[in-house]
Amino acid sequence: MTHPFLDLAPLTAARFASIEDRVARLLSTEQDVVITQGEALLPLEGAIRGAAGPGTTALNVITGPYGQTFGDWLRDCGATVVDLAVPFHTAVTAEQIGDAFAEHPAIDFVSLVHAEAATGNTNPVAAIGEVVREHGALFYLDAVASVGAEPVLPDAWGVDLCVIGAQKAMGGPAGVSAISVSERAWARMAANPHAPRRSYLSLLDWKERWIDGGRRVLPHAPAQLEMLALEACLERIESAGLDTVMSRHASAAAATRAGALALGGGLEPYVREARDAAPVATTLRVPDGVDASGLVAKALTADPALPLAAGGGALARDMVRVNHYGPDATPGAVHSSLAGLGAALAEFGVGVDLEAGRKAAVGAWGE
Repeated sequence: MTHPFLDLAPLTAARFASIEDRVARLLSTEQDVVITQGEALLPLEGAIRGAAGPGTTALNVITGPYGQTFGDWLRDCGATVVDLAVPFHTAVTAEQIGDAFAEHPAIDFVSLVHAEAATGNTNPVAAIGEVVREHGALFYLDAVASVGAEPVLPDAWGVDLCVIGAQKAMGGPAGVSAISVSERAWARMAANPHAPRRSYLSLLDWKERWIDGGRRVLPHAPAQLEMLALEACLERIESAGLDTVMSRHASAAAATRAGALALGGGLEPYVREARDAAPVATTLRVPDGVDASGLVAKALTADPALPLAAGGGALARDMVRVNHYGPDATPGAVHSSLAGLGAALAEFGVGVDLEAGRKAAVGAWGE
């Protein structure tokens, strides 16, 4: 008996290349795009290990947990790392990046997360890119959470290594990812004797065996189901229009923020300024005396489908995250999340106004 997930025709090199071309169009880039056969941590780590090593001076911007991880990888590569950490309730500024260059003129690599879904902030990449270009540093960007929710434009912003994943705002699979690579980045990797070779982390292997060969023969068997799912989610975004998809995420963020404030009871946005808040997820600080993990557990007991999570690590007691991305960037998901949080807060003895929260969310979405 045939099975639609198992008995599939082989994925050809031509189709693989066509999916890469669609990713390139999504990013409006003329750079090489490589679809990597694993979750986005694969190209994120591969790009750092390929482009950085002894002799690299890296400015590592920390606005959430992934920035901390990138710093660990850079140090493990032998790079000299300058950490620029800002409070997780805000965003880094281009001025802060410029100050770091002034203090450390040897910086030749900058690593940045665009949107930190874990902390709910987003960084002004376009303005930061101008500063990085002025100093000639290589610019590495984690756009896994932001792609599909807000503009991601590697060429326009001067990003040399831009990693995306499909599992958040794109509404696609988690087991496949992609990276756009500039000519400068390829040259940096080729000159790095410590860059991974004959390794699953090696981007240079893909360049030599796939891109330089005209994308005619795949280096190894692709993750076929994930590739087909990625193709399907790209088709869906193209059909709806990227601007429409991004607008839906922006509306979900605005509605969640407004609804949480109107709900009352001491629930408030974790990211203080709306301009710094990511459209992919809204983080909320819980009232004094309420444990965020317990609050989320109560809400999920009532409705396990709610896109809610407590903060990670030290934030587990204080932060709730509403993940309004992909299929959850809808009025229904926002209203259900707010209602679930409101009901759970009431169980903790916190007074809330569910109707005010609903009306505020409806009004903010309409705007």
